[in-house]
Amino acid sequence: MKVAGLGFKKDVTLASLREALLAAGGTEGLAAVATVSDKADAEVLKQLARECGVPIKAVAADVLTSIDTPTQSKLVGEMFGTGSVAEAAALAAAGPCARLVATRVVSQDRTATAAIAEGDGA
Repeated sequence: MKVAGLGFKKDVTLASLREALLAAGGTEGLAAVATVSDKADAEVLKQLARECGVPIKAVAADVLTSIDTPTQSKLVGEMFGTGSVAEAAALAAAGPCARLVATRVVSQDRTATAAIAEGDGA
């Protein structure tokens, strides 16, 4: 199972989310997109998921805090307790034995991040 984790600011555009996802590796073989649960209902994320033909997996914020990520954002660490929402969400949603196949990439306007993990989805 291949899952794209996404982190984004409130004012993110569909174009920025798409750009980050494509930079992380694109949509080929993607089974889901994932993000922190309080952002999972964002209309722009729903648009991206529909465009990709995949469901959205909401990951509870307290789950993200237990996941170590290879990249570290000080601001994200202070807000979410993990170094990268995108990486942590991808790992959590892809299952307990998941591994990152693409670490966090950031859109040019810095409003979106994406990372991709593969796992068994269990």
